Amino acid sequence: MSSPQAAQGNRDWGLWSVPDASSLLWFSGGLVSVRSEVGLGDLGDTECILEPLTLPESPASPGRVAAVEDSLHVPCIFCNECYLLPEQSQLLKHMIIEHKLVIADMKLVADFRRYILYWKKRFAEQPITDFCSVIRTNSEAPLEEQDNYFLLCDVLPEDRLLREQLQQKRLREILEQQQRERDDTSFHSMCMFCDQEFTGNRSVLLNHMAREHAFNIGLPDNIVNCSEFLAVLQEKLDNLQCLYCEKIFRDKNTLKDHMRKKQHRRINAKNKEYDRFYIINYLEFGKSWEEVQSEDDRELIDNLEEDWSDWEEHPVCAVCLFCEQQADTTGKLYLHMQKSHGFDFLKIKSEHGLNFYQQVKLVNFIRREIHHCRCYNCQEKFQSKGDLISHMEETKHITFLPARSTWDQPQYYFPTYENDTLLCTLSDSEDVVTEDQSEDVPVVSEDISNLKALKQSSVLNQLLCEENNSQEKN
Repeated sequence: MSSPQAAQGNRDWGLWSVPDASSLLWFSGGLVSVRSEVGLGDLGDTECILEPLTLPESPASPGRVAAVEDSLHVPCIFCNECYLLPEQSQLLKHMIIEHKLVIADMKLVADFRRYILYWKKRFAEQPITDFCSVIRTNSEAPLEEQDNYFLLCDVLPEDRLLREQLQQKRLREILEQQQRERDDTSFHSMCMFCDQEFTGNRSVLLNHMAREHAFNIGLPDNIVNCSEFLAVLQEKLDNLQCLYCEKIFRDKNTLKDHMRKKQHRRINAKNKEYDRFYIINYLEFGKSWEEVQSEDDRELIDNLEEDWSDWEEHPVCAVCLFCEQQADTTGKLYLHMQKSHGFDFLKIKSEHGLNFYQQVKLVNFIRREIHHCRCYNCQEKFQSKGDLISHMEETKHITFLPARSTWDQPQYYFPTYENDTLLCTLSDSEDVVTEDQSEDVPVVSEDISNLKALKQSSVLNQLLCEENNSQEKN
């Protein structure tokens, strides 16, 4: 029997012959099975900052639209029959038996409903033979016993493009869902193996189960739809079913002993039921996680040319200590703070002899005080940041620092803003200070003793002399 690739480049798709209808199983991709009878199988301060703070980086992204299907029903491509989305195998069976249409590799179609709706529209516009190859079954039988089936597969460029677009759309939706789960702090669940309850982020529970119960389903950042994943696993345990071998036991103690002794407190990587919960299965069109991991990247590495001509380094912007002004270099930012606010960071660093760690504490201290709309010199509080800056500039409180004991504290090692780029660009002046101080440090020369006197007075030398004298007497 010819493969779909044999039809590539032939616009009318030709006419194929197969000995019987059971051969159509080759095209099914594992989801559709056509039998010979043309059937189908199956911090210590009262003003604590309780939430993470971030500085502005880019304009706010538009609101995300949840990917919600308009309907759970999927219509037949040719008639008005409709099936529920989970019953897609029944719809495929219907189209094979009633309409002689075989869709190849349905397991590689990311969105079954959108795929069917697209081809329903296209088949209404043009004849089916413009898109499908014709497969003649029972070709050796009399003409009246022969059947023509139509094969829709990704050899057709339009079909392949559709499949790739659906896969890319699903990948975007999955990545958005994963990001929402990363940022989610409303997660609430109990451990499957003990009575401990967890709230906040999903990673807390997953890390607990991996650390305390040796149950590791993967890194939190590699998992999507985590709540649904945990619900599937919990349902299996509630049904006294082993998570690895799927055997069912009579009571919880027997199940626990089995999973412990057999080391089955893990999931089976070959169980396709869990594939939808791992990001790796959405990355490449038509490839499972096993195929992605087994790819040999050595050839790509060997052929990689070290051409940096197209390298574009995106500037990292640092934000002013007193306003929202951003600059792509610290020099520009320091100049802005000096001219616009009268705060000369470099002068202050030089006068106070601040090393790198003291600069970090100073920046975090100023960030914290400005966040609380409080003057860091007189401690007066204001209703807005604008009123605070006006006060500090008018009173010159912005130009000098309070007592060192106020800000040179360990609590200010921790950044006020999680993405404060200014902290990454601070320069360390310790080397300069060391060079200046090294001129005043006296150099003590090595104490060189009289080696001859040392040799004569040594105990070892005396023992050697006594031994030599005794030998001479003998």
